[in-house]
Amino acid sequence: MLTIARGELIQIFRNRLVLVTALVLPAALSAFFIAKHDLFTEIGSLGYIATLALFFVAGIGLYTTTVTTLASRRQNLFLKRLRSTAAGDAGILGGLLLPITVLSVLQIAVILGALAVVAGSPADPVLLVVAVVSVVAMMLALGLATAGLTNSPEHAQVTTLPVSLGVIAVSGWVGVTGTGDLTLLKRLLPGGSATELVLNAWNGGVPLADSLVLFGPTLAWVVVAVALAARLFRWEPRR
Repeated sequence: MLTIARGELIQIFRNRLVLVTALVLPAALSAFFIAKHDLFTEIGSLGYIATLALFFVAGIGLYTTTVTTLASRRQNLFLKRLRSTAAGDAGILGGLLLPITVLSVLQIAVILGALAVVAGSPADPVLLVVAVVSVVAMMLALGLATAGLTNSPEHAQVTTLPVSLGVIAVSGWVGVTGTGDLTLLKRLLPGGSATELVLNAWNGGVPLADSLVLFGPTLAWVVVAVALAARLFRWEPRR
């Protein structure tokens, strides 16, 4: 798995489009949010800025790159060749996705750390870390599911739009309006409960038991996405 991961990391830094999508664009947008944190706190809160940065990295960088990577490796038959080696299916997927996952987590850590230094620390850092992990797991699972519907890297530009823009829109909606109205709908949408969880972790003032319940919808999306991936994912191009 580590050999596959090392090769994939090299490919990320050689591919300018992937590099921009995975690293430059999310980092630039997050830097803008932090630089203009006074403006955005008038709209929402520091937790709102944290959720925007988190979902731009996870929704654009991690999710989109996951789908594009798997579609590309399937199209050039690299997935098929890997399956003829001693590596198992889990090891192959883990090796291909480990680099972008690590890079995304590091980005999130740096961005949220910068926000804490510039504007103020989160009320519950441990809860925030667990919330970030749940979002990363959800976006990876959704990426695997979407890859099953994606025939090529070019096709990924279309298939990733609904989920990537959707989770960002939901996080912005919940981040600004909260979940006082349409509570069930907002929490069940992908990213809704995770946004509320990040808001609680950063802004504080919510009992821990109330926050822990919010992991349920996110974990449910992970289970649904993994089930879809198991059904839809293909190791060879469709004929």
